[in-house]
Amino acid sequence: MDIQQKLTGFAMMGATWIMWLLVALSVGGVAVAIERAIYLISTSENVRRLKQQILALLRAGEVDEARARLARSRSHVARIISAALADPGDGTASAEERMSGATQLAKLRMEKRLAFLGTLGSNAPFIGLLGTVIGIIRAFHQLNDAAGKVTSGLMSEVGEALVATAIGILVALPAIAFYNAFQRIIKARLARAQAFGNEVLAVLKAEPSPQTAPPALPAHDGLAGNLRQVRV
Repeated sequence: MDIQQKLTGFAMMGATWIMWLLVALSVGGVAVAIERAIYLISTSENVRRLKQQILALLRAGEVDEARARLARSRSHVARIISAALADPGDGTASAEERMSGATQLAKLRMEKRLAFLGTLGSNAPFIGLLGTVIGIIRAFHQLNDAAGKVTSGLMSEVGEALVATAIGILVALPAIAFYNAFQRIIKARLARAQAFGNEVLAVLKAEPSPQTAPPALPAHDGLAGNLRQVRV
């Protein structure tokens, strides 16, 4: 038996299993979308209010209070800024490096399982198209068995083939929509964290105002008298 006969026998199994596979994948996609939505909502916070509080504490020199405020937050923005304030004594260069590392970790956490949605959205139409091809192959075999006569069974095979493609498209559309929406949310959060971090670094880089020079000490009377004698 050559490869063509093997593939033909595989196609004769029908496209029903393709449709069930798409249904199972769609359930997995919905589960991932719900889990990611809950996670992103639970780690959200009003960044503007948090920034006002942290910058006010830093300008007042209360670094420990700022770290404590960030530790109480579950947002990724707070984790990124907290990394920058982990050890202010190391300097702003080290703070910037720590913040960059925390940003990468936050991105990985927020993008967890999103690759499944992206892959599903990209490949579900092709899986449906596979079901369509299998259905068309079965339809041609039935047409051959019926000596070229169009029967109800033939039309049923053609309809099943088209349904497989439709299911593939229906599975792909929401997967792509959720994937793009989550990516936009993640990109916006990282951009806000970057802007927030730049302001924190600016505060840390600010040098203290120069102190007033101490007043000159008055000359000693004896020393002043000696100087007068020298001038004479």
